[in-house]
Amino acid sequence: MWKNVNGVEFTVFAVLFVAVSVMGFVAAKWRRPTTMEHLDEWGLGGRSFGSWITWFLVGGDLYTAYTFVAVPALIFGAGATGFFAVPYTVIIYPMVFLILVRLWSVSKKHGLVTPADFVRARFGSPTLALLIAVTGIVATMPYIALQLVGIESVLKTVGLTGDSTLARHLPIIIAFAILAAYTYQSGLRAPALIAFVKDALIYIVILVAIIALPAKLGGWDAIFGAAQAKFDKSPAVTDGILLNANNQLQYITLALGSALALFLYPHSVTGVLASKNRSVIKRNMSALPAYSLMLGLLALLGYAAIAAKITPLPGAKPGTADNNTVVPLLFHSQFPSWFAGVAFAAIGIGALVPAAIMSIAAANLFTRNIYREYLNKDATPAQEAKVSKIASLVVKVGALLCIVLLDPQFSIDLQLIGGVIILQTLPAVALGLFTRWFHKGALIAGWAVGMGLGLWMVYTVSSATRPHWAGSAFSLSKLGFDTKMTIYAGFVAVLANLVIAVLGTFLLRALKAPEGQDATQRADYFTDEDEPSGSVAPTEAAVA
Repeated sequence: MWKNVNGVEFTVFAVLFVAVSVMGFVAAKWRRPTTMEHLDEWGLGGRSFGSWITWFLVGGDLYTAYTFVAVPALIFGAGATGFFAVPYTVIIYPMVFLILVRLWSVSKKHGLVTPADFVRARFGSPTLALLIAVTGIVATMPYIALQLVGIESVLKTVGLTGDSTLARHLPIIIAFAILAAYTYQSGLRAPALIAFVKDALIYIVILVAIIALPAKLGGWDAIFGAAQAKFDKSPAVTDGILLNANNQLQYITLALGSALALFLYPHSVTGVLASKNRSVIKRNMSALPAYSLMLGLLALLGYAAIAAKITPLPGAKPGTADNNTVVPLLFHSQFPSWFAGVAFAAIGIGALVPAAIMSIAAANLFTRNIYREYLNKDATPAQEAKVSKIASLVVKVGALLCIVLLDPQFSIDLQLIGGVIILQTLPAVALGLFTRWFHKGALIAGWAVGMGLGLWMVYTVSSATRPHWAGSAFSLSKLGFDTKMTIYAGFVAVLANLVIAVLGTFLLRALKAPEGQDATQRADYFTDEDEPSGSVAPTEAAVA
């Protein structure tokens, strides 16, 4: 079925992958509570993780397998534009420092599990909460699928590929079946435990690569020279090792928009809510930028691949190339097989941690904000946990279908579009943590306008292989400007969202439209570990 499998690389990869999978099952007994039949335990690890566990968990959640293959691949293909990921991971932590502390406190006080839970409590609107929940689920699905892209790039390099659909996808199906099994059993404790191994492997691989590759390839001067020579021949006006007038606006807005979007994703919130107190979050927001150093070093592997004359493996369609294989091929060609196997295991394990957290977060949204709100208002904690476990399996199956049925490159574009989508929750979630000024109806209207505008913009984005839905870089020429510049569609959409939310609030207040009841108080946003918590359940009085 599979041809030309590298035995050493596959063996090392398989041994480490299996070892980590065993840890996933063992995690069910790690810090085990009296019962796992509660979302606080299964979905949030008992809200008891300290600084070290939270640091690895959140870092493993945000720096995914796709990050490790896609950022260098983008730099390999386009140059400096790919470095947008570095500044956005630098500016994000100061921005969200206060936001996440407040979210943790109000969630602790009221027993909230999801961002939509908070919106439900803050604005008293089940309709707005439903929109936030559906938005989170839709934006997260392609993100989970892209973890498969990271694993697939490794498997293709090892040789585990073939001509038939079954041969190409069976290894991924097996890997995600194992992931589904231990996530179902252990909940958030599984990725929390595995994150230690994942991060240790990633740091070892990156440090070795960043020292050894320049020595093999003639030094950084030769590496940058090779990259410059390649981009000098590129017909794309945005390619180059430096930014230019055509891509600077896209770079800035993409970095800022991505930073705003990242901690709106449900899986980011899930990792933070698992912390045991406010101090843990503060320490982690201060320490997590250390990952940005690793990301910057990792990004340089894209230039190293150019100097090493790496040719990407063929893509899913005839005549296309899969740039996501660039980093695996670099390790395959420049290092001994055993070390390449370690690097491949780091990428593969790097997919398991975020995929598990993402599926748990999406499942919690369904359980708390759709199942309990509309299907079973009197659901017990045990029922919620059971529904969330089943929903997490469904989410994983959906992610697998994205890879099996769609061109993987289209899944990548969907993830970029996912950032545009999740940004539309910013007014209700992020700003809602600081002010109750917005009217719930205006927030719904702002969401609708921002979502509509954002989806229209990304629909018009085209590429050489696809006339629509080809990314998130919107051409300003489509608005009548005589320029080749592009702008991040999500940035424009969320600005429109905010404008409508503000104007709508003035209008609805002038019309004396009824508002939902705020179930929170100012003191709730400063609750800490030793203070009592409660629960906010749906009420008949609060209607949209």
